Amino acid sequence: MIGFLAHRVAHALLVMLVVSLLAFILGNVVGDPVASILGLDATAADRAALRARLGLNDPLPLRYLAYLGDLLRLRLGNSYGAQRPVLDLFAERLPATLELAFAALLLSVLVGVPLGVYAAARRERRFARALMTVSVVGVSVPSFISGILLIFVFSVMLGWLPSFGRGEVVSLGFWTTGLLTASGLKSLVMPAVALALGQIALVARLVQAEMLGVLRTDYIRFARARGLPDRSIHFSHALRNTLIPIITVSGIQLGYLVAFAVVVEQVFQWPGMGLLFLQALAQTDVPVISAFLMTAGLFFVTINLVVDLLYAAADPRLRIRAMAGQGAA
Repeated sequence: MIGFLAHRVAHALLVMLVVSLLAFILGNVVGDPVASILGLDATAADRAALRARLGLNDPLPLRYLAYLGDLLRLRLGNSYGAQRPVLDLFAERLPATLELAFAALLLSVLVGVPLGVYAAARRERRFARALMTVSVVGVSVPSFISGILLIFVFSVMLGWLPSFGRGEVVSLGFWTTGLLTASGLKSLVMPAVALALGQIALVARLVQAEMLGVLRTDYIRFARARGLPDRSIHFSHALRNTLIPIITVSGIQLGYLVAFAVVVEQVFQWPGMGLLFLQALAQTDVPVISAFLMTAGLFFVTINLVVDLLYAAADPRLRIRAMAGQGAA
């Protein structure tokens, strides 16, 4: 198990090295930070002095090595726009994004899994077929369209839910949460639903496809012959054998929801990291842009590593295959 973990960690470090290179390159091609900071009326001397202070005159390889050194020391620099440490900005915005992502993931699993099981167990019924048809629409509709429709119905027409913001939040040490206030919970509903709709459809279709294969196996036929109730067969026996693909999709979903909640945060003006990233793009705030890309990459790599470990715990054959492949290499 230790060798398996070391092998996966080595892969994760290699991926993060590539992500750091891409983040560094992108941070140098999005625009001129000097013009963004000083404006168009600045003198040439002021521009030259600022370029020297920011280290923009150094050769690219030296700047990349300095960038890597700062990352290893968790020195993400100062935001050009806010004139504050990027780490402080991320600490303020990260709770909002994580709460939104986990709420959307919870919705997608709690709703998508039962729908998928029902669609597989009752696949001949019209309602089950309608569910799968609607799921195609759910996967296809962009989240910003869903968000706008939700705002129009529940905020403009009905007036039930707030259309923007995070509501009232409570500070718990370094963490701020809206889950402990009524306005915070109401503000979370529409962004979480808009972000989760496509994922619900994806999970439902995946569970249905996996369940259809499992329901045709011999041990399910034997369970039916023994007279076990359908609920026990579907949820205790068949669903258990679809856990690995569900774990895969749920893990990838969480990384996707954290990294790509940008559009939903913009639609609902949700004060998370995605909205901060869009504001940084508009201001050519290179430290924030690079740090966001590194953070998103770290989320994906960490989640994939956890998913690999859950794989190994759920199916020891995966550990044996991985170590066999490593030994052959």
